[in-house]
Amino acid sequence: MDRNQAVGLVLIIAILLGYFTFFAPKPTPPAEKQNQTTTTAAKPNLLADSAAQSAGLDSGVATFSPELIKLENEDLELTISTLGGRLEAARLKKYKTYHGNALEVLSAKTSQMRWQLGPLKLDQLRFKAALAGRKLTLTSDGTPSAVLTYALDDKGYLVKTQAQLVGQPLEKAHLTWSQDLLNTEKDFAQSRQVATTNYLTVDKQFNHLSETSTDAQDEKIEEPVRWITHKTKFFSAGIINRGAGFTQVALGSKLDVADTVVLKSQLSALHWQSADLKGGAAAADLYLGPNDYKLLGKIAPDFEKNVYLGWPIIRWVNKYIVVNVFHWLQGAISNYGIIIVLLVLFIRLLLLPLGYRSYLSMAKMRVLKPELDEIKAKHGDDMTAVQQEQMKLYQQVGINPLSGCIPLLLQMPILLAMFNFFPNSIELRQEQLWWAEDLSAWDSVASLPFALPGYGSHVSLFTILMTISTLGVTYINSASSSVTGPMATLQYVMPVVFMFILNSLPAGLSFYYLVSNVVSIGQQFIIKATVNDASIRAKLEENKTKNATKKPGKFASRLQEALRQAEEMRKAQDVEKQLKQRPDGGKKGK
Repeated sequence: MDRNQAVGLVLIIAILLGYFTFFAPKPTPPAEKQNQTTTTAAKPNLLADSAAQSAGLDSGVATFSPELIKLENEDLELTISTLGGRLEAARLKKYKTYHGNALEVLSAKTSQMRWQLGPLKLDQLRFKAALAGRKLTLTSDGTPSAVLTYALDDKGYLVKTQAQLVGQPLEKAHLTWSQDLLNTEKDFAQSRQVATTNYLTVDKQFNHLSETSTDAQDEKIEEPVRWITHKTKFFSAGIINRGAGFTQVALGSKLDVADTVVLKSQLSALHWQSADLKGGAAAADLYLGPNDYKLLGKIAPDFEKNVYLGWPIIRWVNKYIVVNVFHWLQGAISNYGIIIVLLVLFIRLLLLPLGYRSYLSMAKMRVLKPELDEIKAKHGDDMTAVQQEQMKLYQQVGINPLSGCIPLLLQMPILLAMFNFFPNSIELRQEQLWWAEDLSAWDSVASLPFALPGYGSHVSLFTILMTISTLGVTYINSASSSVTGPMATLQYVMPVVFMFILNSLPAGLSFYYLVSNVVSIGQQFIIKATVNDASIRAKLEENKTKNATKKPGKFASRLQEALRQAEEMRKAQDVEKQLKQRPDGGKKGK
């Protein structure tokens, strides 16, 4: 690793530290038993806080014995009550919680949807049910009356709903939806940190409530809204308007940090625009299903943004490269360990030209090291003179001083893409690989009797193996490096630092980098066998002869001029400092 690559390494470290500080999902100290415990602390309950909460039911409703009706398809099972037409439960047939229980995206205990059509509050009405195939029609008594319908396709997680007012014109329609988000995953703290409410405006502006805030949140949205989702790590419950969009939208969120059952409590209040009520009905689609990137893209415009794939450049890499390659491999192979290995091979092959350029730059600097050492010995501590001489030498032998760090920086988008892809990939959820029971969560081979700050109380073997392999890559690179002193030591310190960061991130991510490091070591040996120091020396000498009379390029000229001005400024400051140190303060010298 030459000096320029060292600069690149420092830049990469700065980018990574900034990323983990401001953008990446924060690793959290695990608590293996959290999902099995309850809390005695009073948890915030938006159901009770809802503005649409009824003061009470009439005596007829109170004595009404509701019927629970099943409406289902290949993927989804709904339970709907004839009291208020309430959606009592939405169970995903192909998914289980981490503890093996039935996975319900909605339930009567955690979620309430309160419709109001004109003067009617549907939760106070008694309905008669008519089930025809995968369509349920609920009709209330009295005049005016309400007709509420739920319909499913043969498969999928989309529920088509419609609320119609019969007996008078429909002038307004309102829905208040309150929901307590429950944890379904291994890591409660990480699941809480990503739970939120997402929304998209009609003009395609995507936004969400703060995921990390522990304070109560309230937000009113001025623009019409296309869809809203109450999102957990791997599942979402959303409502979609296919017409003019929802208006007068208000969102809220609360959490109790002492609660180990409810992640967060979300509230969404919304109205239909008059343009969507001309037929006397308010229609909307409910999405009650997994955060599967490919699936979500077919549901509604930009609905796939419920899966976070990173900020723009990182998201493009994931969206157009990683996701497509991963799903292609998934279609052909069922073993996710093999899929990750093949994904590594594809990415390493894609980055091979950059890796070769980086190693070639290291080889050139290694061959040039004797001349660089002579320059340092000649000018001593005069760093400006050293840099000027080095620039002149680089120009003569045809070396770009940035060629060492540019290949490393160009690899950063793919490096960071993986930090967003693996934690949010539902495909890895509950997939086992060796001792890792769930590739979407941290693996653990031992538990500590205490929690280490920034590390946690569990020991991730994949993370340890990844760290050891990273140190191996560093050792191989440093064997041909021209860097010494503190920078050389820093190369070995950073892998240990990142071991703490990665310990509570998904096992799939650590396994990916373990395999990537092993492949990188093999790749380095292959490249090394094709790069001959003698031929590089001959090429540099040839360039020196060719460039003997060549004028510096624009970049080199500007850089040399900047160094010259810096040297003149330094000398002027030294003179001024010496004058000030004289007894007369330098006045006579002036």
